Amino acid sequence: MFGKGRICGVVAASTAREMARVLRRALRRVRAVELRLDYLRNSRERKALLAILASMHPKTTLIATCRSRRGGGLFGGSPGSQQQILQAAVRAGCQWCDIEIEALAGWPMGRIKRDLSPARILLSYHDFRATPKRPEAAARRLERKGADAIKVTTHCRTVQDGIRLLDIAQRKRNRVVVPMGEIGTPARILALREGSALAYAAVENATAPGQTSLDDLLTMYRADHLTRRTRIYGVIGDPVAHSLSPLMQNAAFHARRIDAVYLPFRVIELRDFVEAIRRLGLSGFSITLPHKKKILRHLNDCDPLASAIGAVNTVVVRPGGKLYGYNTDYVGVLRAIERRVRLHGSRVLLLGAGGAARAAAFALARAGAIVSIWARREQHAIELAAAVGGEAIPRNSLRREFFDAIVNCTPIGLRPGDGSPISESEMNCRIVMDMIYRPRVTRFLQLARMRRIETITGVNMFVAQGAAQWEIWTGLRAPEKVMRGAVETALAQEEKG
Repeated sequence: MFGKGRICGVVAASTAREMARVLRRALRRVRAVELRLDYLRNSRERKALLAILASMHPKTTLIATCRSRRGGGLFGGSPGSQQQILQAAVRAGCQWCDIEIEALAGWPMGRIKRDLSPARILLSYHDFRATPKRPEAAARRLERKGADAIKVTTHCRTVQDGIRLLDIAQRKRNRVVVPMGEIGTPARILALREGSALAYAAVENATAPGQTSLDDLLTMYRADHLTRRTRIYGVIGDPVAHSLSPLMQNAAFHARRIDAVYLPFRVIELRDFVEAIRRLGLSGFSITLPHKKKILRHLNDCDPLASAIGAVNTVVVRPGGKLYGYNTDYVGVLRAIERRVRLHGSRVLLLGAGGAARAAAFALARAGAIVSIWARREQHAIELAAAVGGEAIPRNSLRREFFDAIVNCTPIGLRPGDGSPISESEMNCRIVMDMIYRPRVTRFLQLARMRRIETITGVNMFVAQGAAQWEIWTGLRAPEKVMRGAVETALAQEEKG
């Protein structure tokens, strides 16, 4: 229907010059492009762009869109002006025009087809607030208008919202579904696999909430290569957009030429996700905050060590949809720290008593270390210390104590301006390790370096636990160098700004 191009690069900018630059970039990568003419700041810029377009003659499917404000776009002109802009876009070479259903109030479909001939019409419905309980009804309403194809775009508040959109894409070939919002991201990536005629991605500037970048859709997720045979994995959490796990795990799948993809699931209500596992065909998933403990009640079985820790960060989906849990944070801690510290008989202080601290405490205790724990909630520190045969340390004694290593297991340092969980004067040790990997050098590590204490960044643990997850899922040796390289490169680019 849209030719060979099923991934559609969205081109949006305020000036003709900038939009033409982005368009040329898109043409090097995709065979379908949406031109968001409503993003151009005035009629002069739109006229200039269409003149450039007419001279280019690209061998690409071009979709002209001039979305009105009532339809969720930026165009504030009259319906007549909107029609004239689209007519000019067709003369400049656009083969399709995307018309929002609101425009039909003053521009009947029969007249639209005559006015925009020979272009074909994609009639679209947008709901930026929610997904209807029955999106199929919205699709049929559009189809009754007689357009060449229809598009249903809605905001997803739950994973189930995305599934309902995917369901309607399977029924007819001329349907496009676009799940919006961060929660809708996995469904957006899987849309082509599920039968959507197009999947939209921002070449540079996003034009809808949760819109995936073209680079990510093509390179990280390879959305145009996903089939029913592709194994689906993911990470669940809230928040999850910051996670580099998709980058790391997908790099590993690509390096080993495994037909699999790893997606980010923002999950607010855990049951919402669990009920979607079989429909999406998940083979396994990672778990981050705040679900590492909550997931236990949804598992069919659990590795004994993960059960003792009381937290799970890795799940395998077995035949029949049975969920089996593991904890690879345990492996990550050991691999990261044992290369620097002879753990047997060493004294290690853990800051925090949450899920990450529990994994570290069990790992270190089993390796023969003497585990000390400080946490803001003293009772939690006492309980964890008792579970691993360690000791709870009060804050006022830290300046007088010495440790072989201190490990930050709290989220303090994750956000800019967070500071450090303890002060420089309380760092009496040989080695300091932070579980936070983003930023690579937290304030906690900065303070340690000021005292010339050896440091271990959170990247070490992050890659080690991720490699252990990958090996559980695939049964193969993880390409750890590839995984580390992907993470380090991304972090270095972030630091450059």
